[in-house]
Amino acid sequence: MLLLVDNGSVFTKDIANTLSNSGIKFDQKSSDQINLDDISDYDSFILSGRRNNDSQMNAKNSKIILHAVNEKKKLLGICYGAEILALALGGTIRKSSVIRGEQEIISNDNTLCEGKNTVFESHSYEISKLGSSLDVIAESENCKNEIVKHKELLIYGTQFHPEMTKDGQSMIEKFVKL
Repeated sequence: MLLLVDNGSVFTKDIANTLSNSGIKFDQKSSDQINLDDISDYDSFILSGRRNNDSQMNAKNSKIILHAVNEKKKLLGICYGAEILALALGGTIRKSSVIRGEQEIISNDNTLCEGKNTVFESHSYEISKLGSSLDVIAESENCKNEIVKHKELLIYGTQFHPEMTKDGQSMIEKFVKL
């Protein structure tokens, strides 16, 4: 069973719609509703974006990421979810100019997407440095870390919001089917 962690993004409903339209069974809970003792009940996780910075939310998402790594479970971090993934695994983020709108990314890996894809950006922070366990598998003119992947596990982060374009929705579907 998949757990969709709602970190307050205005786009979380679009992630849920993508999952529902694909026939995926999932639970959706806001980060403050999640009991960390219950996360072992799930085999995969999607971490949504966020609106506001919150230290308790950051701590809970970090623990979910470390649980996924330690238990070798699938995880997809979206926008903030990718940023907290990078931070939890030894990377850094930085303030960036606000990027909003469609962007073309180029992927060198065919797991989630291949070649050029159109995605939707809406962020003011970005991953600036990856920890040693993550690799870049897609980039754009504006961002060199558009999609990151754990070197050994099915753990991914997208700096963009895949739920907002057809190409991106396909990436979510491919992630769930891995």
